[in-house]
Amino acid sequence: MAEETGRFINEAIKAGDRDGLGIGEAVGRFLAKHRGARFRRYSLLAAAYKARVPVTVHVAIGTDIIHNHPAMDPRATGAATHRDFRLLAALVKKMDGGGVYLNVGSAVILPEVFVKCVSLVANLRRAPRGITTVNLDFIQHYRPQQNVVLRPAATRGSRGYALTGHHELLVPLLAAVLTARPQ
Repeated sequence: MAEETGRFINEAIKAGDRDGLGIGEAVGRFLAKHRGARFRRYSLLAAAYKARVPVTVHVAIGTDIIHNHPAMDPRATGAATHRDFRLLAALVKKMDGGGVYLNVGSAVILPEVFVKCVSLVANLRRAPRGITTVNLDFIQHYRPQQNVVLRPAATRGSRGYALTGHHELLVPLLAAVLTARPQ
């Protein structure tokens, strides 16, 4: 499993990098088109690729098993994850006047990436206003509390929430609430 996972994901990243894609789109494309991806119907990345919905992947090199694989190309991985950072920053910029950011279970990487995107946008024009940020986790940690719930929501009209519970319960409940029709 680790050999195939490392080989396929790293090859997808390299092929995507050659085409100017970020990791989210590159792996989504690979899964959507690779005949050997038997469970692609369950893949969030494949579904997002097919629906043309952006997905970003933010890599800290050395943190995943695929970084130990001989097929790993650090230049391609770094370039592709940087494209995803720029894509997320562009999406955060569009949130001005309303938008939602969900941090589901990341205690370090994604809260840091998100607050850096908010900071980048603020330094280029102004921090997004009127946004909603939500941290979902079974234990609330300092970094997501600060970088997801409090700091980005400090702008006018913004709100930050911390929802504590297990993902297998919180995520379906949140989805049900958001898709429920008013009675």
